[in-house]
Formats: sequence, C-alpha cells, structure tokens
Amino acid sequence: MSAIPDRAGGKSSGAVRLWLAVVAALVIAMVAVGGATRLTGSGLSITEWRPVTGIVPPLSEADWASEFAKYRDTPQYAILNQGMGLSAFKVLYGWEWGHRLLGRLLGLVFFLPLIVFWWRGMIRRRLGWGLLALGVLGGLQGAIGWIMVASGLEPGMTAVAPLKLALHLTTASLILAVVVWLAAGERPEALAPAPGRLRTTALLLPPMVLAQIFLGGLVAGSHAGLVYNTWPDMDGVLIPPADSLFAVRPWIENFVDNHLLVQFDHRLVAYILLAVALLHAVDAAVSAWGTLAARRAMMVAAFVLAQAGLGIATLLLAVPLWAALAHQVMAMGVLSAATIHARLSQGVRTGTAPQAASGRAYPGLAAQRA
Repeated sequence: MSAIPDRAGGKSSGAVRLWLAVVAALVIAMVAVGGATRLTGSGLSITEWRPVTGIVPPLSEADWASEFAKYRDTPQYAILNQGMGLSAFKVLYGWEWGHRLLGRLLGLVFFLPLIVFWWRGMIRRRLGWGLLALGVLGGLQGAIGWIMVASGLEPGMTAVAPLKLALHLTTASLILAVVVWLAAGERPEALAPAPGRLRTTALLLPPMVLAQIFLGGLVAGSHAGLVYNTWPDMDGVLIPPADSLFAVRPWIENFVDNHLLVQFDHRLVAYILLAVALLHAVDAAVSAWGTLAARRAMMVAAFVLAQAGLGIATLLLAVPLWAALAHQVMAMGVLSAATIHARLSQGVRTGTAPQAASGRAYPGLAAQRA
C-alpha cells in the first residue's frame, strides 16, 4: 500500500475532495453538538471513558439506574442538580452520548476511506502524510476530551476546567482547519499564487482566528459571557482599569479566572482580527481588483464582520442557547473561509501550465507582466 508521488487524476482528486468535505462537515457538527452539550450542562453526565463499549447506550431500566447512580456521586449532582429525576438525567445523558457517538462516527468516516483511497493509489504522498498526522491529532483530541471531562469530576467542581475546555475546542478547530487546508489543495485547476503581501496576510488570518476561538473557549468555560453584558463599554468604561483586570493573585490566573480580563481579551482580539480582515480586503480590492484573491479576501472580511455582530448580539442578550450555538458554529465558518483563502493564496499546482492559471486567476496582473 503506497501513496502516489504526484497528483491523482481528476476523478480520484474529486473523490478525495468530497470525502474531506464530509469530514469537515462532521467536525463542524461535532463542535455544534459539543457546544449544545456544554450549554445544557450535559458534559459530566457520563462519568467513564469507554471508547469501544461506550457506543451502546443503557438499554434497560437496570442499566439506566446504574448510570444514574454514578452521576449522583459527582459534585455537579450534589451541588447543582440535587433531586434530579431519572427522566431529566436521560436528557443530559443523551446529549453527551450523542456527542461521543458523533466522535466515533467521525473516526470511521475518516479512517475507512483513508485506507481505501491509499490502497487504490488515489492519495499523493504529501497529502497522505498530512492525513496520517491528522489522524493522530484526532486521537489526541479524544484524549483531551476525556481529560477535560475528568477535570469536572474532581471534588468541588460543577463544570469542566475552562482552560481544558478551551484547549478541546481549539484542537477541534485546528483539525477543521487542517482538513479544509488539505481539501483546498486538491483543487482540480491550477491557480497562481496571490501577490506577496496579500499572500502573507492571508496566512496570518487562520492563526488569528484560532487564537480568538481559544479565547472564546475561555469565555465559555468560565461563563464570562454572563457578566458585563453591555457594548462597547465594559462595566461603564471602554478600557477597564488595570487593578480590575489583574485583581486576582497570582496575576497569571487572571487570564483564566478573572471574568473581566477573560472577556476583555476576547473583545480586544476580535477588534484586531476585524481590523486586519477589513484592511486585507481593502488592500486586495485596490491592488488585485477582479481577482479570485480579492473576492476571497472580501468574503473572509464579511464572515468576520458577521461573526462580530453575532458575538455582540449574544453578549447583549446574555448568551441565550440559540445565539451561543450560532456564534460557535459561525466561528467554524470564519475559520474555514480564512483557511481556504490562505491555502489558495499560496497557489495550486496541477498539470495545467502556470502561465495559463495565472491568466485565469489574475488577468489584470498577468497582462501587466506581459
């Protein structure tokens, strides 16, 4: 079994792209269900990590009674859900079980076609190594998920640790970005690289989006979105004083435990990301008007602007379930758009002559060079 050294044929490449698109869609669904699991307080309802046997839910009243008894031993039940009935527990359990089931399905959808495509020589060697690394990252994500859940089962805890939740969300987002990057590189037509400055800025955008997603995970994990529900001010001021931002000792813990600083960091990076995306779109429109790169840059800016508006609405409404989920899923859309733009801005090689690709993608620039 070996990957082919160069690009597969058109049909093979199309099948691989479709498969990667399905994987990306499942990752986004996984993030959405994970968000619903967190927002409904369901993430600690399953107290054991059983990667294989856990696929089977409780099937009898005795099984349900056993699972409910394990949950009643958790701090979350004792502190928050004392007196909860079995029917309410089944709802919590269903969200977490569905989240884990979707993760198992995602693993199958990723690995089974990967084996088939690789065996049939439909995957280039470089793409193959990238996909294997992605598989390892996916396995690591499963372990991070359990470490996160275990943090919420410790004495005195009623939810998972914010830092571990942020890491779990960011790793899922990184997996999505890698899948989208690899899929975009399987474009059937050749595409010339974007001009240097646009190419560099396009590469900067996905890491910035990932950083913002990490900060959003801290906001979600610490419930910092439930306070300071005004905009553009925070607690009556645009920039909170330093003694309030760093009120916790030791000071490093403010970045996770101080609701004011956690939310302020998320707002600040949002402003920076929006400014970079808008300036990049303007730069692309001025320097490469009418090109694919300019259209993609403007699309990314539109996504970032829409996400900023949704984030503000979510905050002002005090984080209702629908808005919080929409904000989280929209973040995956922003990341996907930024990643596609970054990958295609580097250019795509195929059997098509680069000159022809340059003429199609950047006709104005090609004419100027001629």
